[in-house]
Order: sequence, then C-alpha cells, then structure tokens
Amino acid sequence: MSELRHTSALPGRASTTPPQSPHTRETDGASDPIRVLVVDDEAGLRRSLERVLVSRGFLVEVAEDGEQALAAVAEREPEVVLMDIMMPRMSGLDALTHIKRRAPHIEVVMMTAHADVDTAVAAVKSGAYDFLTKPFASNDAVALSVAKAAEHRRLLERARTLEERLVAHEQFGELIGTSAKMQAVYRMIEGVASATSTVLILGESGTGKELVARAIHRRSPRAEKPFVPVNCAAIPKELVESELFGHVKGAFTGAQAARAGLFDSANGGTIFLDEIGDLPLTAQVKLLRTLQEGEVKRVGSDETRIVDVRVLAATNIDLKAKIADGTFRNDLYYRLNVIPIRIPPLRERDDDVALLAQHALRKLALRMERPAKRLSPRAMASLRAYSWPGNVRELEHALEHAFVLARSDDIMESDLPITAMHTPPPPARAEMPTGAASADPAGAFAGLPYAEAKRRAMLAFDESYVKVTMERAEGNVSSAARLAGLDRSNFRRLIKKSKSPL
Repeated sequence: MSELRHTSALPGRASTTPPQSPHTRETDGASDPIRVLVVDDEAGLRRSLERVLVSRGFLVEVAEDGEQALAAVAEREPEVVLMDIMMPRMSGLDALTHIKRRAPHIEVVMMTAHADVDTAVAAVKSGAYDFLTKPFASNDAVALSVAKAAEHRRLLERARTLEERLVAHEQFGELIGTSAKMQAVYRMIEGVASATSTVLILGESGTGKELVARAIHRRSPRAEKPFVPVNCAAIPKELVESELFGHVKGAFTGAQAARAGLFDSANGGTIFLDEIGDLPLTAQVKLLRTLQEGEVKRVGSDETRIVDVRVLAATNIDLKAKIADGTFRNDLYYRLNVIPIRIPPLRERDDDVALLAQHALRKLALRMERPAKRLSPRAMASLRAYSWPGNVRELEHALEHAFVLARSDDIMESDLPITAMHTPPPPARAEMPTGAASADPAGAFAGLPYAEAKRRAMLAFDESYVKVTMERAEGNVSSAARLAGLDRSNFRRLIKKSKSPL
C-alpha cells in the first residue's frame, strides 16, 4: 500500500504544533518550521527519520518512492528533500533530475549505502546538496545535514531578494537602502533634482554625501553636463581661490600660465563642494559673490565672467558653531542652506545593513574577479549589532577584509574585523600638551589654531591606529594592511606618516 503522509509532530499528534527549535526559517519577522520531504522505500526507516526530524522541530512529509516524491513536490514544495538513491519504480537519481528541473531552489540530500558512495558523489554533481551514508553516524548528523541544506537555501533566497531590491534602487546610483529614513532622502533627491536651488548635504563622514550629490545631478536637466567634485579640505589654503576660480599668468609665484578654475570646468553642470566648512574666509567671500551674481573672477584679474553652475555643498561638521567662532560666514551659510538634506548615519538604519553588505560583496567579487561570497546568519547578526561609527565606508572596509580572508564561499563571523572595531583606543600620546586629558582629545590641542590642532590630532590617531594594527598583525605589514582595508603600499605610507613629528 502506498504511503504519502504529512506530519507536524510526533506520531499520534498530527495536529499539534511542532516543538520550538532552532530549525526554523524567518519569514516577514516570524519563524516558520522548515518543511522536509523524506523519501525512502523502507517503511521502518521512513518512520525513524520522521521521528528524528519532527522531534527537532522540522515539518515532515514522507513518500515511499520517486514518483510519490514528485507528486508531493508539485502539490506542496518542501524546502529540503531527504531521499534514498536506490528505490523501485523511479530511482532517487531520476527523481533528483526531475526535482531540480522543476524547482532548482529545492535542496536535496541523498542517502546511500557505503557501496554506493560513487553514485552519491555523482548525485551531488547533478545538483544534490549533500549525501549521507547508511548506517548513519547519528541522528544528530542527519538533522544537521538537513538543517545545513535548509540554511543554504535560505541564504540563496536572501541573496536573490536583496539583489531584486538593489536593482529596484539603481536609479539612485550607489545609494543603497530601503529604510524609512533613506526613503525620505530619495524623496528629497527627487524633489530638488529639477530645481536650480543650492543644496546643503549634511551627514557624518562615510554616509555617502557625494553619492547624494551625484544622484541629484544625474536626475537633473544638467545630467549630460559636467559633475565636478571638490574636496575643500584637501586643497592647500593658499591655492583654494586659484583652484576654484582660476588665475591669470603672473598672479602669484609659480603662476607661469593662465589657468581656468573648477567653476569654469563645471560650467553648464554641477559643482559639488565637499567639506565646505574648511573653506578659508577669503574664498568664502568669493564663493558668496558667485552664488549671488553667478560670476567668477580669476586670481590676479579685474574681469568677471558669468558661469552657469549649480552648487551642491556638503559638511560633516556644525556650521553654526563655526559661525559662532568666526570661521564661517553667516551670509554664506544661508546661501548654501537653501535646501538641506540630512543623510542618516548607518546606526539609525540598521535594516539597510544587509542590503548594503550584499551590494558591497557583489562589487568586491567583480573588482577582484573572484566568486561571490555570502554572509552567514551569525556574521550578518554581528554586522547589524555593530554601531558603525565610520558608517557605510567602514562597513565596506570590514567586508573587504572578510572577503579577502574568508576560506569558503560563506563569510563567517570570525572572518569579520568586528573585534578590532571594539578595541579601546590606546593611552594618550606623551607628546600631548601638559595637563591634556586623554578622555578629551579635542581639549588636548585647545590652545592651538584649528588647522594645527586638527593636524596634530590626526597624526596622533594615525600613530595609535598603526601601533594597534601592527600588534594585531604580529608585526606583519601585509597582514596589517589587510586588517586596515588598505593595500600594502598605502599602509606603508601610513606608517611613515604616523612617525612624523607633531
């Protein structure tokens, strides 16, 4: 007599809810039991496997041969099929071929006697996830194999879902996220893109301020014109005006020829002034005139020229505080802050971590020309639990570290440099001003001009970071570079820089 039975608990209690168990999957925030189809022509073994799996929280259905297995798959798809190879009417290998053709996402674990190991290996090559040899090593070994197969399927499903969500947001370029706060950012981008108003993009370092600026430009009528990004903090103070507005020949020592400025390069398009808070006061005056009148004047020239440039600016510091200490012009602030867009830090949108991680791993695989890797559930939980003070940039560096060092296609929690991220900072440098409190690094340089204080603080950080990283790498520069997310030559430059005197 044929047998096709569905059970959700121990025999005799078919209507009872399965016991709580780790063998569940998450769907829309709820945990559902993993559905398993057991296929074997031996009634005694079927019942034994059924009891083993049900007692561990799986939802089990049984079939006695390959034909019944195909009927069960067609009626109610399981997540995992545990199936014998040698069966009458239709063998397990034939059933495997049909199942994979119909539903390739179903994971299949084959069972075989010791003498059939070569056949089982062939089954794995045909799409089976794993195989078990009879007699089984233990009941736990059977349950573990089924659980791993289900977890593998769940990881693939998650990857497909995240991929679909990534495709849906390609219109915003590299900006990734579906959280409510990111949706608000997208709406702001949509709203301001077609306007000509100045936009001030606010956000911590690493949140993606330039990505927002690029998204605004791409969706604007100026999309076919230049997008010119400028890091105001990276330009020497004495050259800022020349870089932005250009200069004439002989305007200053070394000006051997006339040169157009970045506003000229951006004519008709968009200029993005990042770190606008670091712009010197003299350059702020000229920028204010450009915003008001739409004209620029090259250094050393009395002539003005009209330019058609939309200005997007960004900062990660409090401009009102700089206004209060006299280092930023109040009138320029209001000219820039016509439409502010705040980008939330990653700690305020942890729901986006999985999506960002998937996107970063996909980019790494393409850039390094290596097979794609997936995050294990524990690794993902670790990423979501971390506060990410360096935001998306820090997340990407952590994933590159894990991508390079992971020994399999699955990135495990131990592959992530999360432990290093939680390492407390080393004691304050001995060279700090006398009486400086290590708990207040800003206060340590409070008596110095802002630029000099910032330079010294960054040097102190570089030295401390290099020291801790080299200690963790046991003195190996290549290993330390990997931990830092830098190539070896850049890390060597960081070592040399960190030894510079304050």
